[in-house]
Amino acid sequence: MSATVADLVQHARESILREAEALTNLAAQIDDDFAEVVAAVQRCTGKVVTTGAGTSGIMAERLAHLLSVSGTPSFYLPSQDALHGGMGAVTPSDLVIAFSKGGQSAELTQLVERLVERGSDVIAVTERADSPFAVAATRVVHVTTDPAEADAGGLIALGSTLVAGAWGDALTVTLMGLNGFSWEEVVQIHPAGIVGQQEELPEEVSAPTTSSPSSAPASARGQGGHA
Repeated sequence: MSATVADLVQHARESILREAEALTNLAAQIDDDFAEVVAAVQRCTGKVVTTGAGTSGIMAERLAHLLSVSGTPSFYLPSQDALHGGMGAVTPSDLVIAFSKGGQSAELTQLVERLVERGSDVIAVTERADSPFAVAATRVVHVTTDPAEADAGGLIALGSTLVAGAWGDALTVTLMGLNGFSWEEVVQIHPAGIVGQQEELPEEVSAPTTSSPSSAPASARGQGGHA
């Protein structure tokens, strides 16, 4: 079957628009559960450990890097490596954020179960809050991809991958603002590439404002929280 240039362009644009709609619809899903994750990170006295499998694992690895760059010490632990002894790097003082769209990955569920047994707090970020993966965790963040068609056939993780990434981006920038992590510090730990060459730095990331005392996270870093 042949297609014209116009057909190809239109097809690509429609794909991008579906994914953009899914990202827009994510904003309405950010609720008290998100604030509780922020508070959990700030209470954490160890490191944030992210994990996942497949494209969810790729987003988990990306989040660990972004958190580290912006002032929240983190590392990524591949689920398969963890099941072959790597989970020994995780301690009860760490906070685990695990990603799985469908929550049916047997190895990831096994990892979460074992981490919880070892005393770790595990946050499951998933589209299926009743999945074995979610049930095994100590806390669940339910995030959906709307429209479902943002994933090709509802099976290939396209838009859902971006949704998971955007959720992590929101967590990253929120924590950076709350922690007062400066651009000078970013450049200090990122000497390579164009970031390390910056001489004129942007305005600092602003901390979220609180409209009422009840809307603030339970604790703040530097106030008995994440050292």
